[in-house]
Amino acid sequence: MKPKLLIILGPTASGKSDLAVKIAKKYNGEVVSADSRQVYKGLDIGSGKITKKEMRGVPHYMLDVISPKKTFSVSDFQKSSSDIIKKIQNRGKLPVVCGGTGFYIQSIVDGLVLPEVPPNKKLRESLEKKSISDLQKILKDLDINRYKNIDIKNPARLVRAIEIAKSLGEVPRLKKLDSGYDILQIGIKLSDEDLKDRINKRLLSRMKKGMVDEAKKLHKNGLPWKRMREFGLEYRYLADFCEKKITKDDLIKKIEIENWRYAKRQMTWFKKDKRIKWFPLSDIKDIEKEVDRFIAE
Repeated sequence: MKPKLLIILGPTASGKSDLAVKIAKKYNGEVVSADSRQVYKGLDIGSGKITKKEMRGVPHYMLDVISPKKTFSVSDFQKSSSDIIKKIQNRGKLPVVCGGTGFYIQSIVDGLVLPEVPPNKKLRESLEKKSISDLQKILKDLDINRYKNIDIKNPARLVRAIEIAKSLGEVPRLKKLDSGYDILQIGIKLSDEDLKDRINKRLLSRMKKGMVDEAKKLHKNGLPWKRMREFGLEYRYLADFCEKKITKDDLIKKIEIENWRYAKRQMTWFKKDKRIKWFPLSDIKDIEKEVDRFIAE
């Protein structure tokens, strides 16, 4: 029998973290975060990183892994998270992967064979000077197929894709291997209206918690504004606001719009995977029945 692996996923602000904690507490589980920004130290309020209080005693992993001045690839995530998942299973616990970064999740579910292309420091330094539209054009010229399937708003992903394409001639189609796990994927399903409302309320809450001060502190501790913008979403506009390029009203409006666009991109990605079983957040009993069946199999 393959070891069990539970995955809880959904768009930003959908309530994944809270559900993962509830499930982990009931089924003797530990949580592995699959979020491409929460791996960075100090990106707490803006990334929606779960707090110690919210964890309710459930161990969490893949948070605060690396300095935001450094880069962390999907390959890095795959290697680190796979080791952690095995350790959780060896302790007789249920690993609960929770997140919204589709590529991170797919790397585990499908055992993706990722290209072994080391970082090219010289190339990255030259690309850092480019605008996002310049990066998009470079990738489009290098590899139109990868351009069509990438998050073109994410400069870090664009840089990595360009790096791979320049090294290998193109970004190769990823091979899939047996993950070695028996996997259940549970997705949180929300109406557009409910999700927009959750995004808005969460944004106002983050502002009250000190999201702007967090950005200023990150910069004071040596994180360049340009690097902060590369994290996208909140941090892109927080950098603009702190540099007085936009007003506070603009900051809130732009973050709201960008989070909604991001949520739609996430759902487009997740809907491609027909193995995901979708539930409204309110249907906790049905979710638990599904988990019961999965564990009993």
